[in-house]
Amino acid sequence: MKKLAVLNGPNLDRLGKREPEIYGKETLADLEAALRRNFSGNAEFTFFQSNHEGALIDHIAALAEAKFDGIIINPGGFTHTSVALRDALAGSGLKAVEVHISNIYKREEFRHTSLTAPACVAVISGLGLEGYHAAIRYFLSL
Repeated sequence: MKKLAVLNGPNLDRLGKREPEIYGKETLADLEAALRRNFSGNAEFTFFQSNHEGALIDHIAALAEAKFDGIIINPGGFTHTSVALRDALAGSGLKAVEVHISNIYKREEFRHTSLTAPACVAVISGLGLEGYHAAIRYFLSL
């Protein structure tokens, strides 16, 4: 059984309420329940969401110490601004897949650059919540 961490950054606690035309109507709790249901018996999950950069960095360090098999991370707005989050991912020694619900390349120009992506093995963008499922299937295939 794989030990996987699903991390979500700023504003993802507002899924289902914030800009549903972009992010959909399902909540973060809906996503977590679907992942548990769809991958029960194959993966053990820990879920964490924070609007605070330091809390995400501290959590990544704790995951590295706990010997997780991988991280699925949606850094939210920190994707485009946080060298510190990128460094935490790179220094963790864990494989990470970056996930974005929307296609960041079809949005504002400032969203086209990910500072965190180089610290990840892959980026999934624009598949909606299915992107999280795809990232988990990747880790299960290893």
